[in-house]
Amino acid sequence: MNVGKWIKFIKENINFYRDGFFELPYLSNSPEVIVKSIVNSPSVKHVVEEQAVYRNNPFSKGVMRYREIEEGFWIIATSITFKKNVMLKAIYDNDFPCDYYTLTFSVFESEVKLQNTFADKTPFSSKYWGFKRPGTEVGAYFYKGSVCEFYLYAFSREWAEHNFSFGALPEDNQIKKFLNSDKGFITYQDIVPRAAELSKEILINLEKNNQDLFSKAILKTQTFQLVSTFFKNAFLDQRIGNFNPLETLDYRKIAKAEKLLLDNITTPFLGVEYIAEKVGLSPTKLKLTFKSVHGVSMGQYHKEKKMLLAMQMIQNTDLQIKHIALATGYKSSSKFTVNFKSRFGKMPSEIRL
Repeated sequence: MNVGKWIKFIKENINFYRDGFFELPYLSNSPEVIVKSIVNSPSVKHVVEEQAVYRNNPFSKGVMRYREIEEGFWIIATSITFKKNVMLKAIYDNDFPCDYYTLTFSVFESEVKLQNTFADKTPFSSKYWGFKRPGTEVGAYFYKGSVCEFYLYAFSREWAEHNFSFGALPEDNQIKKFLNSDKGFITYQDIVPRAAELSKEILINLEKNNQDLFSKAILKTQTFQLVSTFFKNAFLDQRIGNFNPLETLDYRKIAKAEKLLLDNITTPFLGVEYIAEKVGLSPTKLKLTFKSVHGVSMGQYHKEKKMLLAMQMIQNTDLQIKHIALATGYKSSSKFTVNFKSRFGKMPSEIRL
Protein backbone atom coordinates (compact mmCIF):
# COMPACT_ATOMS: atom_id res chain seq x y z
CA MET A 1 0.00 0.00 0.00
CA ASN A 2 1.71 3.20 -1.09
CA VAL A 3 1.69 6.31 1.09
CA GLY A 4 -1.17 7.95 -0.78
CA LYS A 5 -3.41 4.89 -0.43
CA TRP A 6 -2.48 4.50 3.24
CA ILE A 7 -3.35 8.13 4.06
CA LYS A 8 -6.71 7.68 2.33
CA PHE A 9 -7.31 4.40 4.15
CA ILE A 10 -6.41 5.73 7.58
CA LYS A 11 -8.61 8.79 7.14
CA GLU A 12 -11.55 6.57 6.26
CA ASN A 13 -10.98 4.09 9.11
CA ILE A 14 -9.42 5.99 12.04
CA ASN A 15 -12.78 6.87 13.59
CA PHE A 16 -14.36 3.44 13.17
CA TYR A 17 -16.25 2.83 16.41
CA ARG A 18 -17.57 -0.55 17.49
CA ASP A 19 -18.80 -1.92 20.81
CA GLY A 20 -17.21 0.84 22.88
CA PHE A 21 -13.79 0.99 21.15
CA PHE A 22 -12.24 3.15 18.45
CA GLU A 23 -10.47 0.82 16.01
CA LEU A 24 -7.13 2.24 14.88
CA PRO A 25 -5.33 0.15 12.22
CA TYR A 26 -1.64 0.10 11.40
CA LEU A 27 0.24 -1.71 8.63
CA SER A 28 2.31 -4.58 10.02
CA ASN A 29 4.06 -6.28 7.08
CA SER A 30 7.50 -5.39 8.44
CA PRO A 31 9.01 -3.06 11.08
CA GLU A 32 9.87 -0.51 8.39
CA VAL A 33 6.26 -0.59 7.16
CA ILE A 34 4.98 -0.24 10.75
CA VAL A 35 7.07 2.90 11.22
CA LYS A 36 6.01 4.37 7.87
CA SER A 37 2.33 3.72 8.56
CA ILE A 38 2.55 5.47 11.94
CA VAL A 39 4.56 8.37 10.50
CA ASN A 40 1.89 8.90 7.84
CA SER A 41 -1.01 8.82 10.30
CA PRO A 42 -2.76 12.04 11.42
CA SER A 43 -1.50 14.18 14.33
CA VAL A 44 2.07 12.89 14.50
CA LYS A 45 5.46 14.59 14.42
CA HIS A 46 8.36 12.60 13.02
CA VAL A 47 11.80 13.67 14.26
CA VAL A 48 14.09 11.77 11.90
CA GLU A 49 17.37 12.52 13.69
CA GLU A 50 15.92 11.09 16.93
CA GLN A 51 14.29 8.14 15.14
CA ALA A 52 11.18 9.08 17.12
CA VAL A 53 7.52 9.71 16.35
CA TYR A 54 5.50 11.93 18.68
CA ARG A 55 1.72 11.76 18.69
CA ASN A 56 -1.03 13.72 20.41
CA ASN A 57 -4.51 13.15 19.04
CA PRO A 58 -8.01 12.61 20.48
CA PHE A 59 -7.19 8.95 21.11
CA SER A 60 -3.69 8.87 22.59
CA LYS A 61 -0.56 10.78 23.52
CA GLY A 62 2.94 9.36 23.48
CA VAL A 63 6.19 8.73 21.66
CA MET A 64 7.42 5.81 19.56
CA ARG A 65 11.16 5.21 19.13
CA TYR A 66 12.59 2.79 16.60
CA ARG A 67 15.96 1.31 15.67
CA GLU A 68 17.22 -1.23 13.19
CA ILE A 69 19.63 -3.14 15.45
CA GLU A 70 21.05 -5.12 12.56
CA GLU A 71 19.74 -6.41 9.27
CA GLY A 72 16.56 -8.37 9.95
CA PHE A 73 16.21 -7.27 13.59
CA TRP A 74 14.39 -4.13 14.83
CA ILE A 75 13.04 -2.69 18.05
CA ILE A 76 10.06 -0.32 18.26
CA ALA A 77 9.49 1.07 21.78
CA THR A 78 6.35 3.05 22.55
CA SER A 79 5.28 4.96 25.67
CA ILE A 80 1.63 5.95 25.42
CA THR A 81 -1.40 7.13 27.39
CA PHE A 82 -4.83 6.35 25.96
CA LYS A 83 -7.50 9.07 26.03
CA LYS A 84 -10.29 6.83 24.73
CA ASN A 85 -11.09 3.12 24.62
CA VAL A 86 -8.95 2.01 21.69
CA MET A 87 -8.32 -1.16 19.71
CA LEU A 88 -5.01 -1.16 17.83
CA LYS A 89 -5.32 -3.54 14.90
CA ALA A 90 -2.46 -5.03 12.90
CA ILE A 91 -3.41 -5.24 9.22
CA TYR A 92 -1.44 -6.26 6.14
CA ASP A 93 -1.00 -5.11 2.55
CA ASN A 94 -0.98 -8.11 0.25
CA ASP A 95 1.11 -6.19 -2.30
CA PHE A 96 4.13 -6.26 0.03
CA PRO A 97 6.13 -9.17 1.54
CA CYS A 98 5.23 -10.26 5.05
CA ASP A 99 8.20 -12.08 6.51
CA TYR A 100 8.61 -10.78 10.06
CA TYR A 101 7.79 -12.32 13.42
CA THR A 102 6.96 -9.88 16.19
CA LEU A 103 7.65 -10.42 19.89
CA THR A 104 6.05 -7.79 22.12
CA PHE A 105 6.65 -7.09 25.79
CA SER A 106 3.97 -4.84 27.30
CA VAL A 107 3.74 -3.09 30.66
CA PHE A 108 0.38 -1.63 31.71
CA GLU A 109 0.09 0.70 34.67
CA SER A 110 -3.24 0.88 36.48
CA GLU A 111 -4.74 1.39 39.92
CA VAL A 112 -6.24 -1.44 41.94
CA LYS A 113 -8.87 -1.02 44.61
CA LEU A 114 -7.69 -2.38 47.96
CA GLN A 115 -9.66 -4.15 50.70
CA ASN A 116 -9.76 -3.43 54.45
CA THR A 117 -7.27 -0.57 54.43
CA PHE A 118 -7.21 3.22 54.69
CA ALA A 119 -5.55 3.46 51.26
CA ASP A 120 -8.30 3.26 48.65
CA LYS A 121 -6.12 2.30 45.69
CA THR A 122 -2.56 1.34 44.83
CA PRO A 123 -0.58 1.34 41.56
CA PHE A 124 -0.30 -2.03 39.86
CA SER A 125 1.89 -3.01 36.92
CA SER A 126 0.80 -5.87 34.64
CA LYS A 127 3.26 -7.44 32.21
CA TYR A 128 2.69 -9.56 29.13
CA TRP A 129 4.61 -11.15 26.29
CA GLY A 130 3.07 -11.85 22.90
CA PHE A 131 4.67 -13.75 20.01
CA LYS A 132 3.01 -13.34 16.60
CA ARG A 133 3.60 -15.13 13.31
CA PRO A 134 3.87 -13.13 10.07
CA GLY A 135 0.51 -12.19 8.60
CA THR A 136 -1.59 -12.62 11.73
CA GLU A 137 -4.26 -9.95 12.11
CA VAL A 138 -4.94 -9.32 15.78
CA GLY A 139 -6.32 -6.45 17.82
CA ALA A 140 -5.03 -5.22 21.18
CA TYR A 141 -7.56 -3.49 23.45
CA PHE A 142 -6.83 -0.55 25.74
CA TYR A 143 -9.16 1.29 28.09
CA LYS A 144 -9.31 5.04 28.57
CA GLY A 145 -6.68 6.20 31.03
CA SER A 146 -4.35 3.23 30.46
CA VAL A 147 -0.65 4.12 30.68
CA CYS A 148 1.43 1.62 28.71
CA GLU A 149 4.87 0.81 27.41
CA PHE A 150 5.35 -1.56 24.47
CA TYR A 151 8.61 -3.06 23.33
CA LEU A 152 8.14 -4.68 19.93
CA TYR A 153 10.99 -6.82 18.61
CA ALA A 154 10.58 -7.63 14.93
CA PHE A 155 12.82 -10.12 13.19
CA SER A 156 12.82 -11.85 9.84
CA ARG A 157 12.49 -15.61 9.42
CA GLU A 158 16.09 -15.76 8.23
CA TRP A 159 17.38 -13.82 11.27
CA ALA A 160 15.34 -15.98 13.66
CA GLU A 161 16.58 -19.24 12.18
CA HIS A 162 20.19 -18.06 12.22
CA ASN A 163 20.05 -16.91 15.87
CA PHE A 164 17.64 -19.40 17.47
CA SER A 165 17.71 -22.51 15.24
CA PHE A 166 13.93 -22.98 15.32
CA GLY A 167 14.27 -25.79 12.80
CA ALA A 168 16.30 -27.85 15.28
CA LEU A 169 13.57 -27.88 17.92
CA PRO A 170 11.88 -31.25 18.55
CA GLU A 171 8.53 -31.67 16.82
CA ASP A 172 6.63 -31.93 20.13
CA ASN A 173 7.95 -28.56 21.40
CA GLN A 174 5.11 -26.06 21.73
CA ILE A 175 7.05 -23.24 20.08
CA LYS A 176 7.83 -25.59 17.18
CA LYS A 177 4.14 -26.49 16.90
CA PHE A 178 3.29 -22.80 16.97
CA LEU A 179 5.80 -22.05 14.22
CA ASN A 180 4.39 -24.89 12.12
CA SER A 181 0.81 -23.62 12.49
CA ASP A 182 -0.82 -21.54 9.77
CA LYS A 183 -1.06 -18.19 11.54
CA GLY A 184 -1.58 -17.07 15.08
CA PHE A 185 -0.17 -15.67 18.26
CA ILE A 186 0.75 -16.95 21.69
CA THR A 187 0.94 -14.98 24.95
CA TYR A 188 2.78 -15.39 28.26
CA GLN A 189 2.80 -13.63 31.60
CA ASP A 190 6.06 -12.97 33.51
CA ILE A 191 8.19 -15.46 31.58
CA VAL A 192 11.36 -13.31 31.68
CA PRO A 193 12.74 -12.27 35.11
CA ARG A 194 13.29 -8.51 35.51
CA ALA A 195 11.93 -7.84 32.02
CA ALA A 196 10.48 -4.46 33.03
CA GLU A 197 13.77 -3.23 34.51
CA LEU A 198 15.79 -4.48 31.54
CA SER A 199 13.32 -2.94 29.10
CA LYS A 200 13.55 0.41 30.89
CA GLU A 201 17.33 0.33 30.40
CA ILE A 202 16.74 -0.24 26.68
CA LEU A 203 14.31 2.69 26.55
CA ILE A 204 16.83 4.98 28.26
CA ASN A 205 19.41 3.95 25.68
CA LEU A 206 16.96 4.76 22.88
CA GLU A 207 16.11 8.14 24.43
CA LYS A 208 19.79 9.11 24.63
CA ASN A 209 20.03 8.42 20.90
CA ASN A 210 23.80 7.99 20.99
CA GLN A 211 25.05 6.82 17.59
CA ASP A 212 28.61 5.83 18.50
CA LEU A 213 29.68 2.21 18.05
CA PHE A 214 29.87 1.51 21.79
CA SER A 215 26.26 2.66 22.40
CA LYS A 216 25.03 0.64 19.43
CA ALA A 217 26.82 -2.44 20.75
CA ILE A 218 25.21 -1.99 24.18
CA LEU A 219 21.75 -1.68 22.60
CA LYS A 220 22.34 -4.81 20.52
CA THR A 221 23.46 -6.74 23.61
CA GLN A 222 20.50 -5.54 25.69
CA THR A 223 17.86 -6.39 23.10
CA PHE A 224 19.35 -9.74 22.12
CA GLN A 225 19.68 -10.80 25.76
CA LEU A 226 16.01 -10.07 26.43
CA VAL A 227 14.75 -11.83 23.30
CA SER A 228 17.06 -14.81 23.91
CA THR A 229 15.85 -15.20 27.49
CA PHE A 230 12.25 -15.17 26.28
CA PHE A 231 12.86 -17.99 23.82
CA LYS A 232 14.98 -19.98 26.27
CA ASN A 233 12.09 -19.99 28.74
CA ALA A 234 9.39 -20.38 26.09
CA PHE A 235 11.14 -23.47 24.71
CA LEU A 236 10.73 -25.04 28.16
CA ASP A 237 7.07 -24.06 28.49
CA GLN A 238 4.93 -27.03 27.53
CA ARG A 239 1.51 -25.44 27.49
CA ILE A 240 -1.02 -26.90 25.09
CA GLY A 241 -2.09 -24.09 22.82
CA ASN A 242 -4.54 -23.30 20.05
CA PHE A 243 -2.64 -20.95 17.79
CA ASN A 244 -5.42 -20.02 15.40
CA PRO A 245 -6.15 -16.29 15.34
CA LEU A 246 -9.32 -15.29 17.15
CA GLU A 247 -12.21 -13.42 15.62
CA THR A 248 -12.06 -9.75 16.62
CA LEU A 249 -15.34 -10.01 18.53
CA ASP A 250 -14.08 -12.94 20.63
CA TYR A 251 -10.81 -11.19 21.41
CA ARG A 252 -12.71 -8.08 22.48
CA LYS A 253 -14.75 -10.20 24.89
CA ILE A 254 -11.61 -11.82 26.30
CA ALA A 255 -10.16 -8.34 26.84
CA LYS A 256 -13.34 -7.40 28.72
CA ALA A 257 -13.09 -10.55 30.85
CA GLU A 258 -9.47 -9.73 31.63
CA LYS A 259 -10.41 -6.22 32.73
CA LEU A 260 -13.07 -7.63 35.05
CA LEU A 261 -10.42 -9.84 36.64
CA LEU A 262 -7.91 -6.99 36.98
CA ASP A 263 -10.53 -4.66 38.46
CA ASN A 264 -11.32 -7.28 41.08
CA ILE A 265 -7.89 -8.69 41.95
CA THR A 266 -8.36 -8.14 45.68
CA THR A 267 -11.83 -9.70 45.86
CA PRO A 268 -12.68 -13.42 45.65
CA PHE A 269 -12.68 -14.86 42.12
CA LEU A 270 -15.87 -13.70 40.38
CA GLY A 271 -16.58 -17.12 38.87
CA VAL A 272 -16.69 -18.26 35.26
CA GLU A 273 -20.48 -18.11 34.97
CA TYR A 274 -20.65 -14.50 36.21
CA ILE A 275 -17.87 -13.32 33.88
CA ALA A 276 -19.34 -15.25 30.94
CA GLU A 277 -22.68 -13.50 31.41
CA LYS A 278 -20.99 -10.08 31.61
CA VAL A 279 -18.98 -10.54 28.40
CA GLY A 280 -21.59 -12.38 26.37
CA LEU A 281 -19.92 -15.77 25.91
CA SER A 282 -20.94 -19.22 27.07
CA PRO A 283 -18.95 -20.41 30.11
CA THR A 284 -17.41 -23.25 28.09
CA LYS A 285 -16.26 -21.01 25.24
CA LEU A 286 -14.99 -18.36 27.66
CA LYS A 287 -12.88 -20.90 29.57
CA LEU A 288 -11.38 -22.37 26.41
CA THR A 289 -10.76 -19.04 24.69
CA PHE A 290 -9.29 -17.31 27.74
CA LYS A 291 -6.85 -20.17 28.31
CA SER A 292 -5.96 -20.20 24.62
CA VAL A 293 -5.06 -16.50 24.79
CA HIS A 294 -3.38 -16.34 28.22
CA GLY A 295 -2.10 -19.88 28.68
CA VAL A 296 -3.78 -20.25 32.09
CA SER A 297 -7.33 -20.52 33.40
CA MET A 298 -9.16 -17.45 34.67
CA GLY A 299 -8.86 -18.71 38.24
CA GLN A 300 -5.10 -19.17 37.87
CA TYR A 301 -4.80 -15.77 36.22
CA HIS A 302 -6.68 -14.11 39.11
CA LYS A 303 -4.51 -15.84 41.73
CA GLU A 304 -1.27 -14.96 39.90
CA LYS A 305 -2.17 -11.28 39.60
CA LYS A 306 -3.12 -11.18 43.28
CA MET A 307 0.31 -12.56 44.21
CA LEU A 308 2.10 -10.13 41.89
CA LEU A 309 0.19 -7.23 43.44
CA ALA A 310 1.22 -8.38 46.90
CA MET A 311 4.87 -8.61 45.80
CA GLN A 312 4.74 -5.08 44.38
CA MET A 313 3.22 -3.74 47.61
CA ILE A 314 5.88 -5.47 49.72
CA GLN A 315 8.65 -4.02 47.54
CA ASN A 316 7.21 -0.53 47.08
CA THR A 317 5.31 0.35 50.27
CA ASP A 318 5.94 0.41 54.03
CA LEU A 319 2.69 -1.37 54.89
CA GLN A 320 3.00 -4.19 57.38
CA ILE A 321 2.75 -7.67 55.91
CA LYS A 322 -0.50 -8.38 57.77
CA HIS A 323 -2.03 -5.23 56.29
CA ILE A 324 -0.93 -6.21 52.79
CA ALA A 325 -2.60 -9.59 53.31
CA LEU A 326 -5.85 -7.84 54.23
CA ALA A 327 -5.51 -5.27 51.42
CA THR A 328 -5.13 -8.00 48.79
CA GLY A 329 -8.21 -9.86 50.01
CA TYR A 330 -6.82 -12.45 52.43
CA LYS A 331 -8.67 -12.83 55.71
CA SER A 332 -5.81 -14.86 57.17
CA SER A 333 -2.18 -13.68 57.23
CA SER A 334 -1.04 -17.29 57.57
CA LYS A 335 -2.87 -18.35 54.39
CA PHE A 336 -1.42 -15.35 52.59
CA THR A 337 2.08 -16.33 53.71
CA VAL A 338 1.63 -19.94 52.57
CA ASN A 339 0.41 -18.86 49.12
CA PHE A 340 3.13 -16.25 48.80
CA LYS A 341 5.92 -18.70 49.64
CA SER A 342 4.43 -21.29 47.29
CA ARG A 343 4.54 -18.76 44.44
CA PHE A 344 7.85 -16.98 45.08
CA GLY A 345 9.83 -19.47 47.17
CA LYS A 346 10.30 -16.97 50.02
CA MET A 347 8.33 -15.71 53.00
CA PRO A 348 6.93 -12.18 52.57
CA SER A 349 9.17 -11.00 55.42
CA GLU A 350 12.27 -12.26 53.58
CA ILE A 351 11.59 -9.91 50.64
CA ARG A 352 12.24 -6.89 52.86
CA LEU A 353 15.48 -8.12 54.40
